[in-house]
Amino acid sequence: MAEILCSTGALIGRANNRDYHILQSLSERLQCDGYEFMVYSSWYEEWEALADYLVGLGLYMPVVHCDKRIGESVSEGEDIARADSGAAAKFRINCELARRIGARSLVIHLWGGMASDQHFERHMRAYPVLRNIAAEYGLDLLVENVVCNKENPLKHLCQLAEEYPEIHYVWDTKMAAFHGEETQLYRQEYAWLWQQGHICHYHVNDYGGGYMDWSSTIGRAVLPIGAGHVDFDAFFAFIRQSGYDGSYTVEATAFGDDGRVDVEILNRCFERIRQGIAG
Repeated sequence: MAEILCSTGALIGRANNRDYHILQSLSERLQCDGYEFMVYSSWYEEWEALADYLVGLGLYMPVVHCDKRIGESVSEGEDIARADSGAAAKFRINCELARRIGARSLVIHLWGGMASDQHFERHMRAYPVLRNIAAEYGLDLLVENVVCNKENPLKHLCQLAEEYPEIHYVWDTKMAAFHGEETQLYRQEYAWLWQQGHICHYHVNDYGGGYMDWSSTIGRAVLPIGAGHVDFDAFFAFIRQSGYDGSYTVEATAFGDDGRVDVEILNRCFERIRQGIAG
């Protein structure tokens, strides 16, 4: 049965001092089935206390989103296969946190930052290292179709699958729209992505900018469903036709500059997904 999750990144950010304690009260008002926990790089010194707190909450958190800086480190040239790799050590903390809170899947931005996908061979080498570490912790590593500044994410997903046929992906509607690839998923030439089970999770977010529009909301506020121009009628028609029955995460930024969270923004997104997958 499909699960609709809320990204904790939609609730917790700099505006509210990344205070994860607010999850306790907010979870009582959010009409989702569980959570995708977003890891921030500022939490490493307190990650064990964070893990204990999350376990104590007892919330269902089947997915953890890794610290985005890990993929950025690879983009910048760090060899995570080295024994002294700081990025690999941090990735292990992400994995241990995920295991402690009962997650099954781990989302990774395999590239990122200013360097982005400029040297994609680095990411081709890094993927099996990260996958094998995640497997040690019983986690399925999911590579996201994150934005690029040289090529496009779909090209890289194809390259990765050719080299690593068992690879699993997260498809983000916002990231796809940024590159004009939101409808590519529906084309027969890319049917293998879902027919062979590569796409195991969806991030369902809107986008309001143009093609590779760096002045848009990419990297800033994530738009809720209906606030941009992604054709979600077409998206959900595809979902129903494909027979997908897995999980979805809503990442729409629900807090303003004052840090207060508007849960209704998210609840409307959850309901739109329920309606969309039901037809």
